[in-house]
Amino acid sequence: MSAQQLIAGFIAKWGPGGASFALNEEQGAQQHFIELCAVLGVPTPVGGDDYMFEKGMLSYQGSAGQRRGYADVFKRGHFAWENKAPGKPLEGALKQLMTYALALDSPPLLIVSDRLRIEVHTHFNGTPSECHVVTLEQLDDSA
Repeated sequence: MSAQQLIAGFIAKWGPGGASFALNEEQGAQQHFIELCAVLGVPTPVGGDDYMFEKGMLSYQGSAGQRRGYADVFKRGHFAWENKAPGKPLEGALKQLMTYALALDSPPLLIVSDRLRIEVHTHFNGTPSECHVVTLEQLDDSA
């Protein structure tokens, strides 16, 4: 299968009307990420503490004290990723990742996705945060 066919199949499967579009967050998050890695030609999480699904940590919640949380995908020194189902607001997912950032050694990228839209929020020390958006359809654009 060519790269173009792989991308087209991914968009058809995960886009509106696709076989996996209606999956909720828990049902679709890991499979979507694994297939996205295949489309991008990058490794998938391998377990261990450096690149994994469901990275657990204790995060500080102000007057509520510490609370256990989980980043959907975590790659040490690179990113933390939180998924939502299609059409769900991503603002809450970003706030969730921001509360996890210190417990996750402050990854430089905080990424949120509803499978139709991926928002990459830069989180580099000493620089303003920026948001870069990639939509599902843009995966088919070589630029």
